[in-house]
Amino acid sequence: MAEYDYIAIDPAGRERKGSVKAETIEDARARLDARKMFVVKVEPGAVAVARKRAGLSLRAARLSPKELTLFTRQLSTLVQVSPLEESLRTIGRQSEQDHVRAIVGKVHGGVMEGRRLADAMGAEPKSFPPLFRAMISAGESSGSLPTIMERLSDLMERQAVIRSKVITAIAYPSVLAGFAVCVVAALMIFVVPKVVEQFDTVGQTLPLLTRIVMGISAFLAAWWWLLLILMALAGVGAWRALKVESIRFRFDGALLRLPVIGRLIRDLHAARMARTLSTMVASRLPLMEGLSLTASTVHNRVLRRASDDIVEAIRGGGSLSAALRRAGVFPPLLVYLAASGEAAGRLDTMLERAADYLEREFDTFTGAALAMLEPIIIILMGAIVAVIILSILLPILQLQSLTGA
Repeated sequence: MAEYDYIAIDPAGRERKGSVKAETIEDARARLDARKMFVVKVEPGAVAVARKRAGLSLRAARLSPKELTLFTRQLSTLVQVSPLEESLRTIGRQSEQDHVRAIVGKVHGGVMEGRRLADAMGAEPKSFPPLFRAMISAGESSGSLPTIMERLSDLMERQAVIRSKVITAIAYPSVLAGFAVCVVAALMIFVVPKVVEQFDTVGQTLPLLTRIVMGISAFLAAWWWLLLILMALAGVGAWRALKVESIRFRFDGALLRLPVIGRLIRDLHAARMARTLSTMVASRLPLMEGLSLTASTVHNRVLRRASDDIVEAIRGGGSLSAALRRAGVFPPLLVYLAASGEAAGRLDTMLERAADYLEREFDTFTGAALAMLEPIIIILMGAIVAVIILSILLPILQLQSLTGA
């Protein structure tokens, strides 16, 4: 069945815009007539046109985190000044991406059919995660959808900022280190062999450093392809091994025990969980539901098991702070502020403060780490290049001393 956009007048005399599923335009008009609506205009829906032009399937398309964040902010702004169906229609029409128009159009169609917004979003689970839909459902049930949408927008934008900082912290030194490795490899494979072959006819014993560099260069020039194959096989083997749950659990535990990286992973998870729970508690959502939905999004298996244990502890009648303390993998500050919030009846506020502090700690750490990594990588690259140059100069200086003698 195709989708058709319509403009009609309802029995109360108000203009209605939306979409309806039907076999033909005539069938769409008949369906609207059955609703006692006076049809002004019916045309093929923007969803169907976008899908046909892009050649995409709605099942294959999904909103990226950036697109979902933008959609949430747009919807939170529009629902404060216009009806929900009109807000969704506006967002769908102004989007430049075909798959975004298609997904928003499908949600809009579900709302026009009488479903709740959370249920309409449930038809696109890849685009709207369970935690997102749970908060939307709570807003609809309590009649405070605009307020919860605003909080959800702030939450997602803050998570997007943290995600961007994580990517920057990983990508920048990785690119710099990769470039340094490529430069050194090119010197060893292509430059050094051409230079040192001039010393083969000298008949003198070359310096030890020169012989070591020549040996490494000869090995890399002859077996670089084998090294690439071995690295690829090692990468595939590691990827397949991490699919095994027991191996992945031990690997994630080892990551958490690393001096610097382990603390960074723990703080990031704690900050994300604290901010999410703060938003859900402020939105009057059940704490256990928020914890359960948050735990399912954690990638580190050790932290995920700890989050599941916290849910079970609270279900058994315990407090959040006591469960966090027993888990033993969360920062003491989060445990202390959670206990203070429970005692004062301001859990959402104290969790938000904990998230702010942990995120500031992350900002400080990444800023200092990036400031240190750049000169360290440059110094290491310079040292390696200096060794290569020195290995070339030593035989030349040796020949000059022999000639002078």
